[in-house]
Amino acid sequence: MTTTLLPPSLAQVYVWDNLLCAYRRASKGKRGRPPAASFEYHLEDNLIQLQEELATQTYRPGPYRSFHIHEPKRRLISAAPFRDRVVHHALCQVIEPLFEHSFIEESYANRVGKGTHRALDRCQQFARRHRYVLQCDVRQFFPSIDHAILRELLAHKVADPGIMWLVDRILESGIGVLSEEYQMVYFPDDDLLAIHRPRGLPIGNLTSRFWANCYLNPFDHFVKRELRCPAYLRYVDDFLLFGDDKREMWAWKEATVERLARLRLTIHETRAQVRPVGQGIPFLGFVVFPQQRRLKRRKGIAYRRRLKGLLQDYAAGEISLDRVTASVQGWINHARYGDTKGLRRAVLGSLVIQTPRG
Repeated sequence: MTTTLLPPSLAQVYVWDNLLCAYRRASKGKRGRPPAASFEYHLEDNLIQLQEELATQTYRPGPYRSFHIHEPKRRLISAAPFRDRVVHHALCQVIEPLFEHSFIEESYANRVGKGTHRALDRCQQFARRHRYVLQCDVRQFFPSIDHAILRELLAHKVADPGIMWLVDRILESGIGVLSEEYQMVYFPDDDLLAIHRPRGLPIGNLTSRFWANCYLNPFDHFVKRELRCPAYLRYVDDFLLFGDDKREMWAWKEATVERLARLRLTIHETRAQVRPVGQGIPFLGFVVFPQQRRLKRRKGIAYRRRLKGLLQDYAAGEISLDRVTASVQGWINHARYGDTKGLRRAVLGSLVIQTPRG
């Protein structure tokens, strides 16, 4: 895997060591699943084929497998074939260092050393220092991302035409995947070309998550440098601005709406209100107060239902006890980042594990 900040080339993407590292990352936690296992069965042949297709620029992504999830709201997730996920990792390993150093410190999603729990810590730190918060989230974020704008942002740092060829192939592969999810938004001075040009990134791709940070990076710098917001953080398309002057913060809201329009994005304006931090900030599954955090009530209810289903599946002999244990440990590790001792006792204290039938 290359970590150089020299101008990257497509050859760095398909060099053997980079492809092998990309496979290992793409297969992490998934080696027992059929797509990854099938790819691994003929690993060298599959990597050699990808290497040849990328070198000759004959590579074409395969069709997506799409399904809906309902946590916390209905979302369409589109999963690329495993071989394409290897390519996504190979590409990101080469170009991500070019962008990483330009991201602001308080961008927490899909970055090494960041994540939800550190974002929650930072949110609470800001809540202790400031009186008010303006919380915003982008409407239809992934379906709204404009390919022409994104490509321009990427090409500003990536000069190699071979890499941009691969970027274009990945972007093209996702056209139409989210078309049913997008509700058209019209902006001033729109012409037919602006209205009908491609948009949308499949939720589930590594490239989509990385490119989401690239897409909003100029907005992050606008908030920090032009609005001079003293305390700002973002996790994907949810962002928080903290301050002590309500009038100034309402002006920030107007400015963010105007600036996001340049990216053909809109926010849920009715939800974007300047509020005292003491009312609690709903963020990343918790409600954050200056001195405590509570897990959102629906999160506790949802996990109780999930755990009940897992226990029923275990009693029926359909899953192993290890699967149940891993789920419980994962939930505990997440919930413990809030003041949830009582909740954890309530959810786990009355567990009844029945021996599998038969």
